[in-house]
Amino acid sequence: MAEQDNNQAGTILLAFVAGAALGAGLSLLLTPKSGEEMRGVIKDLTGDAMEKIKEYAADAQEKIKEAVEEGKEKFLEKKSVLASAIEAGKEAMASERDKQKG
Repeated sequence: MAEQDNNQAGTILLAFVAGAALGAGLSLLLTPKSGEEMRGVIKDLTGDAMEKIKEYAADAQEKIKEAVEEGKEKFLEKKSVLASAIEAGKEAMASERDKQKG
């Protein structure tokens, strides 16, 4: 569940950054400039956007890894508690059987 939430948050963040970059690019395209100036601006904008996207993707990946590790720890903890409960149940049944026989 936490992994899915982190994945959705990362996707939303990535979509937001991509939308912002697209909007900035369109505004630059509609501003009157020479071709050479425009290409330079687009190149800079693209480089900046790619760096931000890489940073956000790395952050999202790290958060997902943390969530998975946390989930594994909780699973192992619950598994241990459940195993103890099952063992206690088996012992109680064996004890009750012995009482019934004796």
